[in-house]
Amino acid sequence: MIERHITFNVHTDRTADFERFIAESYGPAMAKSPGFVRLELLREATDANRYQLTFRFRDAEAAAGWRTSPEHQALQSGLTALFSTNEIVGYEVVA
Repeated sequence: MIERHITFNVHTDRTADFERFIAESYGPAMAKSPGFVRLELLREATDANRYQLTFRFRDAEAAAGWRTSPEHQALQSGLTALFSTNEIVGYEVVA
């Protein structure tokens, strides 16, 4: 199982748009991808502009399938307009 954590520094005036985009567009599209397991969006308790998106896929191939899919590519411009920087960390679930 593969888990990714993406930290987003969202533009101050776009936090509601970011939450809505993940809930209404990005998340539902990802959920249809083969091998999808789960997705969660977390807002940092001490900084309302920082979010953590965590998601799991069955394996690395399924995660790569989502990342290279036309659906994912189509969502990228809408997503990148909402944040200034992001950091991606990948994990292999071991227990």
